[in-house]
Amino acid sequence: MHRLLTEAVRGGHCEAASVVRELSRARLLGRPHVIDAVDTLIAEGRALAEGRLYDMVHTHALPDPLWNVDLRLPGGPHLGGVDAYWPDHAVAVEIDARTPRRASHDDRALWSQYAKKRETLERLGITVVHVTPRGLREALEQQAEVVRAAMLASAEREQAAHVVVLPH
Repeated sequence: MHRLLTEAVRGGHCEAASVVRELSRARLLGRPHVIDAVDTLIAEGRALAEGRLYDMVHTHALPDPLWNVDLRLPGGPHLGGVDAYWPDHAVAVEIDARTPRRASHDDRALWSQYAKKRETLERLGITVVHVTPRGLREALEQQAEVVRAAMLASAEREQAAHVVVLPH
């Protein structure tokens, strides 16, 4: 089962989130062998999405970003990690690869943490663009245009707060 699910995602036949959603509907997520397969599936889906994000940047002639970085205020708190960051434009991209497991307290807390990070970054003048693995697979050009528009809009915004950029 493990290999079958991974190959289905790797081969582009389905998204990891769709498989997890179906396993959840079938009430199979609590089984140990399914949990292991889902963890591998999520990692595989994330890796594919990151590869598509790299392709998007290069194929659509976007400037090279800083990849997989953590943002901090100078001498201050950790603001969060992002998948790509263009410091000259104060634009960050995050791949939203969350999968719908069960609506647990931990999931709600994690979603709240994501929302808080986005609000904090945007309050500091950093535009956060969320992309999904599906969007990167099915609408790469559109996703590139959203990022390009955010970069162009940065010229019209007030300068963002200075943040320290560190590798993940």
